[in-house]
Amino acid sequence: MGHHEHRAAAPESVSAAVLSVSTTRTLETDTAGQWIAKRAEREGHRVVAHQVVPDDRDAIREALLHIIADTAPQAVIVTGGTGITPKDVTIEAIRPLFNKELTAFGPIFAQLSFEEIDSAAILSRATAGIIGACVVFCLPGSLKACQLACKALIFPEIGHVCSHVR
Repeated sequence: MGHHEHRAAAPESVSAAVLSVSTTRTLETDTAGQWIAKRAEREGHRVVAHQVVPDDRDAIREALLHIIADTAPQAVIVTGGTGITPKDVTIEAIRPLFNKELTAFGPIFAQLSFEEIDSAAILSRATAGIIGACVVFCLPGSLKACQLACKALIFPEIGHVCSHVR
């Protein structure tokens, strides 16, 4: 079966969670996370959790594992903490949990970002991978970056990816 057949057979709706990494934002001021949750629902997906966690390796890991254990989402979209400053530890917190990494996600996102923001795209370390039966996408915290990733990559493929994982 080719990718067209796989995509056609994939579920149109998945359960998803949003985890925002920030020491300055709250649920009310989390514009990127709010946009992701609203867009997911608009795309027909069920948002089962939305949480903000501080830029702390243990707090990020603990929050992600609790979301997966408590709400069993098919996908989690993490926003924030993927840059190169010392406080950006999302990748270090989450990548070791991956059973498999979606190694094409980061480079494709970087290429799309390059087309929009030029060479500043090299500052992002966006990635994606599988933890158990859940696909996890790690995105920058900027609203525009989240919109780009969700519209161009995540939502067009999320059902297809989730069908392979489960």
